[in-house]
Amino acid sequence: MLGIIIGVASLIAMVSVGAGAQARVSEQIQSLGTNLLIVISNSNNIRGVRGGGGTRATLTEDDAYAIQHEITAVQAAAPTLAATLQIVNSNLNWGVTVTGITPEWLEVKEWNLAEGRPLTAEDHRTAAKVALLGQTAAGRIFGDDNPIGAVIRIKRVPFTVVGVLEAKGQDTSGRDQDDIVMVPLSTGRRKLFGRVPGQARAVWVLTVKVREGEDLYEAEGQIRELLRQRHRLPQNEDDDFTVRIPSETVNVQEEASRVMTYLLASIASVSLLIGGIGIMNIMLVSVTERTREIGLRMAVGARSRDILMQFLVEAVTLSVIGGLIGIAVGLGGSHAISYFAEWRTLVAPDTILVSFGVAAATGTVFGLYPAHKAAQLNPIEALRFE
Repeated sequence: MLGIIIGVASLIAMVSVGAGAQARVSEQIQSLGTNLLIVISNSNNIRGVRGGGGTRATLTEDDAYAIQHEITAVQAAAPTLAATLQIVNSNLNWGVTVTGITPEWLEVKEWNLAEGRPLTAEDHRTAAKVALLGQTAAGRIFGDDNPIGAVIRIKRVPFTVVGVLEAKGQDTSGRDQDDIVMVPLSTGRRKLFGRVPGQARAVWVLTVKVREGEDLYEAEGQIRELLRQRHRLPQNEDDDFTVRIPSETVNVQEEASRVMTYLLASIASVSLLIGGIGIMNIMLVSVTERTREIGLRMAVGARSRDILMQFLVEAVTLSVIGGLIGIAVGLGGSHAISYFAEWRTLVAPDTILVSFGVAAATGTVFGLYPAHKAAQLNPIEALRFE
């Protein structure tokens, strides 16, 4: 029973740790926004001389508009400009990423407001000096005070806080997504970021949300083709932009997490195997020690199948009781790991059912041979056994 208890408990604990890791990765995918494509400016290319990344913003707001309205697979496209700037409130200041956005950005990122209102098309059209704060940025310069309606300064320009975003947490690279301030793109271009190398409406990044059910890679190809046409790039010339699928990185991590779960489950299964072998050995010893008892039972009328069933039931009973105790120990161990190691664990009902089923099957499989051996004993030789 001890082998079965250890095997089932370790199986539940290990699989719950792996499932918790997978759930965390899935949350990271959701925090990035589902079905996203990121289009990034590359560099300028003059007579074959490539200036390197960041030398020219090759994308524009008009590119985002074209992607959103000419590609049916795209739900929305949001252009952005960003810079790390100091924000000031009274005697408090904080260095933060200030991002110029259009109204589509919150829809694309699936980012809701905790309070206040979003930035509107009117704010963008009039270059209004209004701002949204992430949870971290709001906490750094306002503490526990309500920032809605307060005025902050960015590069000595006053901005009225109109909303606070819900917490997003860290992204896959460990960056705090809540350490951010958002302003209308037109305002940021005129008041904060200065001249961007490129056209008057140039931006560094386009974030594209693909409609639910549409293929990301097909949409990527359509976006690439449209931008090459708009940028008038010859066939033999490289793209002056890069299209990335953020979920690819997270999917790799998710696959690695899934492999780790299988590895942990395999290790636990070895424990169950060892427990089964232990049951078989104990039952074989039991057959030897109870040879006279078996002979006596056969002498008074017990058939071979009665002896087989007796020892098989004993083996299965040991496994089932061990499995139940192992489930209790495994659940307790999972909660202990979650509490003391502060590691998220997730125990699924099917894991418990599979563990219990494997324990019962182990007793049946490994108890079958000793039971069969006992059933095949000769009654006369069994009675003579010392």
